[in-house]
Amino acid sequence: MIACLGRIVHDNDAESKLDDDVSTISKSLELQGSIESGDVVSCSASKDFGGLYSIKPLFLIKPSGAEDISRVVKFAARTSNLTVAARGNGHSINGQAMSDGGLVIDMRSTEESHFEFLTINDSPHIDVSGGALWEDVLTQCVSRFGLAPRSWTDYLSLTVGGTLSNAGVSGQAFRYGPQTSNVTELEVVTGKGEITVCSETLNSELFFGVLGGLGQFGIITRARVKLQPAPDMVRWIRVVYSEFDEFTRDAEFLVTQEEGESFDYVEGFVFPNRDDVFDGWPSVPLDPVHEFSPGHIPQTAGSVLYSLELAFHYRNSDPPSTVDTVVSRILGRLGFVEGLKSQVDVSYTEFLQRVKRAEEEARANGCWDRPHPWLNLFVSKSDIVKFDRTVFKTMLKDGVGGPMLIYPLLRSRWDNRSSVALPDGEIFYIVALLRFVPKGQSVENSVAQNQEIVKWCTREGLDFKLYLPHYQSIQDWKRHFGNQWSRFVDRKACFDPMAILAPGQNIFRRDPSSVIISRDL
Repeated sequence: MIACLGRIVHDNDAESKLDDDVSTISKSLELQGSIESGDVVSCSASKDFGGLYSIKPLFLIKPSGAEDISRVVKFAARTSNLTVAARGNGHSINGQAMSDGGLVIDMRSTEESHFEFLTINDSPHIDVSGGALWEDVLTQCVSRFGLAPRSWTDYLSLTVGGTLSNAGVSGQAFRYGPQTSNVTELEVVTGKGEITVCSETLNSELFFGVLGGLGQFGIITRARVKLQPAPDMVRWIRVVYSEFDEFTRDAEFLVTQEEGESFDYVEGFVFPNRDDVFDGWPSVPLDPVHEFSPGHIPQTAGSVLYSLELAFHYRNSDPPSTVDTVVSRILGRLGFVEGLKSQVDVSYTEFLQRVKRAEEEARANGCWDRPHPWLNLFVSKSDIVKFDRTVFKTMLKDGVGGPMLIYPLLRSRWDNRSSVALPDGEIFYIVALLRFVPKGQSVENSVAQNQEIVKWCTREGLDFKLYLPHYQSIQDWKRHFGNQWSRFVDRKACFDPMAILAPGQNIFRRDPSSVIISRDL
């Protein structure tokens, strides 16, 4: 089926403005914010956290709010080939927030345009800007209201709009779903430049399309996020397993229990079975006073070990004996290796900001600014044992120079009306290979290994999807979305018919002569 939506009307004045200086263009657009030449911003908007691409935009726009963004999108629509990319905090891996010779919108400049507490049907919510960082949302909600969003990402220096355009996953997602399942209303600037408020009952196709839509249908300028009472403290625990089947059995047990019968956060990771300070035994203990004791590792252990990372929330008013009793009762139902448990008690905000401390250390030693060829996948429960046997135990037995996360999620906590592509089955696993390429080593080797893993998954017929996907061909995108592809294309034709938005995702290309979007691309 082909959706033919007419011809683009070209505006010669818009084309000629591209040759004018920055100040003239800014005035002609009547921007309340500012605009910079792509030559000036070559060190920011032309790069991202992945460090794999360098793509220079024509201009970097720093809007004051949705009205500025609308003007920029409409301006691009009057040209024959300009595209628009929304850039959050620059944490993409494969250039997804870049626009080659186009317009990049710095969403961080809008971070203070919205922050309003609301009570809707006796439930607390917060309206925040799409350009706000989750770490700032956390700080303000906890300090001002004693409340917090229900679902997070591990790293909080990400924008609200950025994570909602993908999914937003962390150890709370088994209970509350991803961040996309925890918003009730959005304000969006579509690819037509229209400022539209949408929700489950108002402009619902746009609402669910934008959630997990990879920026293809609109730019999120405001989000209404569900809140709940914030705990004071967290008991943060890590336990170690030598056998993958025992690790997955306990992980799946924990994520399928009712609230009160499990922990409030469940994640896991794989690490090499060796004495390596960076990603081996010494990297596991939470309390530096207590060292990892390799003597407890069973002699039958293989090349890698596994750890469940758990958190139990409590209030300052809770008696310590009560916390101890509940935590011990839940841990008593697990089969981890005796003697390989580590725990600390930290504040709730300190726990949620745990990756921030790792970032500070990485910046201090220079690792943070090196390339990060990360690979994130969703793998069906039915294939996770096979994945472990070939990928973790063989391909990655020496590690990836960074964390290798793996933990189960529940499909029923995700809304299938959103644009996120998931494996079949109720239980699936997120696998995140968070590579840090050491100085002097080739990033190409890491990228090649990522490609080898994806090709192996495809060749072996595993039920998997890339999370934060990046593909080079339309055939790969069609395979990624599967039977959701036609819906995805229809949404594109409806909300961004000129294919102006998010060109860095490499899904749709702007055609300078027509507006034709086909499911058979």
